[in-house]
Amino acid sequence: MANRFCCPECFDDRELRDQLFRNHDPGHGTCDFCGTAETQLVEPGKLAIYFESLVNVYEPSEDGKSLVEWMKDDWQLFSHPRMEIAHAKELLGEILDDGEIVRRRFTPSASYISEGLAQWDKLRDEMMYANRWFLDVAIDDERLKQLLSMLIAPPLPRQWYRARIRTEDEVFPIEKMAAPPRRRSSNGRANPAGIPYLYLGSLPETAVAEIRPHTGEVACVADFTVPEIKAVDLRNPRKLVSPFILSEASAIGQLRADLPFLERLGQELTRPVQPAGAAIDYIPSQYLCEFIKKSGFDGVVYRSSVSDGINLALFNPAQAVGGTVVLYNVSKVSVEVAVAEQERTFITTSLANGSL
Repeated sequence: MANRFCCPECFDDRELRDQLFRNHDPGHGTCDFCGTAETQLVEPGKLAIYFESLVNVYEPSEDGKSLVEWMKDDWQLFSHPRMEIAHAKELLGEILDDGEIVRRRFTPSASYISEGLAQWDKLRDEMMYANRWFLDVAIDDERLKQLLSMLIAPPLPRQWYRARIRTEDEVFPIEKMAAPPRRRSSNGRANPAGIPYLYLGSLPETAVAEIRPHTGEVACVADFTVPEIKAVDLRNPRKLVSPFILSEASAIGQLRADLPFLERLGQELTRPVQPAGAAIDYIPSQYLCEFIKKSGFDGVVYRSSVSDGINLALFNPAQAVGGTVVLYNVSKVSVEVAVAEQERTFITTSLANGSL
């Protein structure tokens, strides 16, 4: 039987794609497992050293799931559309040279636990309702820094957008589309009052949706050029974090245990907040962003809670260079709601180009 070859797209893991495949002198061609053409190719067995450490995080259990199912759920591996469970098991079996192990059931080892999420819940409750500046609850700062270092954003777009609703037929010049002055900087999702950050959206629609417009209003949308920056990406920690950056099973197991904590941090920046409660409800996300800034990052990338785009909170607004201002007519704003027990609100904003 001729040797078969796999490619980075089979796993959709950035460490495998950007680093580890290159270490094995890959060939190029069409993948035998996911069908991706013109891609790097290696024999599955060459990846065994990386997957053996990952497998050791799980223990046999009659009540568990297959290793492939755990890897898909925990690390979002084998996420290529053409990698069905059966194909992924076949590939993992070739990697491990064990066709039986992929048919057995496993569960994560109980020896790896995380206190991060529980401590964060206690900390956010204290800073919101008990103590603001001198806190009794402490989280593991060094561990949090380690985790954030695993969430460095991939190369970001250079062009971003900020919107303001036009008032009294005034078209804001580019100078007034930047972050507000310190004395006029109110509490934001990322910034405390008096410390201005620049909030940017990846698309004009995203920027406009973030200011919660009404149908018929006119938005001034400015484009900003942002240089290459070092930002934390909290959109999808499970997808961004790679187990293959670690060589020891114990470290991988601890990282897996900490993933729910990282997901909660991402939720802090997308949690819907009513304007009346913003001064209190934004405190946890402000604390998190201050920590990220203090850890040496230029900003944080997070999902938009009101659109399909992404947002960037830039800690130093001077890093962004303003361009032009374009008017957009807000032609439609739609709201989707669910029952209160599963409260979710989405705002979809339709824009039409206006003229200056």
